[in-house]
Amino acid sequence: MIVDCHTQTWDANAQLGEANAAIVQEAVQADSVRHLEAVDPVDRAIVLGFKSNYLHAEIPNRYVSEYVRRYSSKLIGFAGIDPTDDGWRRELVLAQEELGLKGVTISPGLQNFHPTDTRAMELYEECLRRGMPVLFEQNPRSAAAKMEYARPLLLDEVAREFPALRIVVSHLGYPWIHETVVLLAKHANVFADIAGLSRHPWLSYNALMPAYEYGVMEKLLFGSDFPHRSPAECIEALYSLNQISAGTNLTAIPRQKLRGIVERDALVLLGIEQPAPAAHKSKTTALVDDD
Repeated sequence: MIVDCHTQTWDANAQLGEANAAIVQEAVQADSVRHLEAVDPVDRAIVLGFKSNYLHAEIPNRYVSEYVRRYSSKLIGFAGIDPTDDGWRRELVLAQEELGLKGVTISPGLQNFHPTDTRAMELYEECLRRGMPVLFEQNPRSAAAKMEYARPLLLDEVAREFPALRIVVSHLGYPWIHETVVLLAKHANVFADIAGLSRHPWLSYNALMPAYEYGVMEKLLFGSDFPHRSPAECIEALYSLNQISAGTNLTAIPRQKLRGIVERDALVLLGIEQPAPAAHKSKTTALVDDD
């Protein structure tokens, strides 16, 4: 099972808000047709909604829901919820009960709140009650992002307060990768996706090596960060990662550990789906050759 845990699509660049011009410039066109073509090689893909009153940005939950429902055997939707919005409770109920979205995306740095803000803590409590995992969008690409709110170490209190809440730290918490690695080791239900790292091989190698040496590779989830890169490109880059260490004294990350990231059933780990009764052959073999 290959699950891409980090993809987005939108139908108008204005949905990204006034401070996200850099994202538009970096990304290829992100309409749903291109998204569906891009995720074809993977078994399942999570499509992330997003909302930020601070950035005047919104990829609407209804848009995400309508898209994933058309391809429900392939796609899963996460709601974009802004805990600084007075109506977040109503939006969360609507997202789960009417729109069928399975998780929540928030971003303290892009929504301008401390991760332990009272409103956010109430959101986590409600997500836990509803069985909805929470993905923290940690990548502070926007010039307006509040980096002081994006640090993974600030999620330690959240994980201590809600140990049963399934949390995903996106982009392995870059640029604070070591903080994320410690979180993964400390908390059973904290995971991290590797979205965005594969575009930078040296960065990717130096991000995954601490996770390997600290023994938390099993907590890493595959994510492509589409539309910035396709899942196929990211899988190829991940399997090519050890080219950096070839012919040097640098440690190579065992291939089975890299394959584990690609083939990890994130939907089961995040409580979205139950384990399959029997294993089936992964699509990985169609993308790369085994050693």
